Amino acid sequence: MKLEVELFGLKFGNPLILASGIDDKTPEQWIRAHEEGAGGVVTKSIGIEPRKGYNNPTIVELPCGLINAMGLPNPGWKGFLEMVDGYKFDFPLIVSIFGGTPEEFAFLVEKLGDVADAFELNLSCPHAKGYGMEIGQRPENVYDVVKAVKDATDKPVIAKLTPNTDDITKLGIAAEKAGADAVSAINTLKAIAIDIYARKPILSNNVGGYSGPGVKPVALRAVYDLAKTLSIPVIGIGGITTWRDAVEFLLAGASALQIGTAVSLRGWKVFGEISEGIERYLEEEGFSSVKDIVGLASGREL
Repeated sequence: MKLEVELFGLKFGNPLILASGIDDKTPEQWIRAHEEGAGGVVTKSIGIEPRKGYNNPTIVELPCGLINAMGLPNPGWKGFLEMVDGYKFDFPLIVSIFGGTPEEFAFLVEKLGDVADAFELNLSCPHAKGYGMEIGQRPENVYDVVKAVKDATDKPVIAKLTPNTDDITKLGIAAEKAGADAVSAINTLKAIAIDIYARKPILSNNVGGYSGPGVKPVALRAVYDLAKTLSIPVIGIGGITTWRDAVEFLLAGASALQIGTAVSLRGWKVFGEISEGIERYLEEEGFSSVKDIVGLASGREL
């Protein structure tokens, strides 16, 4: 049974990728994810200058997921290079980057090109002022950032899109026109949690982004719409917790999948459990590879 997938010239042992989030700060975590069954890894988002991030509390756990407002903590591009110095990775390493302008994004890919197999552009963080969603809600901004990055690197470029918009396909079209090699969707939904006794928001930043099983139907719809609209690959993200969830996203048109919150809620074992479930499903249903089922629920014919 063939679980291996190839995207934008990179080979992944299976379609599961560790998502950029709270469990991918260090090389040791990336290696752990791969050892547990992830086919590839996306790093924590890296910016030009180091950021401490927001003060605690930064995470609220809910029955169906998490609300987080981390504040894009990261060591900056120089600290990132120091952190990865001496490491060799036998899996695709996708470096997530963020910036406030197209020029900042382009600067980062030039500085980090020697260690990244591909770049994911964080155009969708919903709780860091001046970054992410504030840029990525407008198709023209998505186009400008992707174009600047593509002009600055020959590495594959993935545009991570926000669901906090009226039509996510407009953002995907802008990314594709600018030369993106793929899009990933979705990032977190805008959210808040309130302490009824303190009578104020729980998070130190007041508001944050919601991820986990509760966002799955929204994410699945976004992937379905994007896959029917675009000719470049779509990487599905959002509430993937079981192998059944993963198969739904593949059938909806995702060529690969990112898993983040499920690692926090269930542990690193989720990668092995989900990949084994996908393999079992393919075998039982008579398919020989992951590629065989991508998009079948959108009407694609074998």
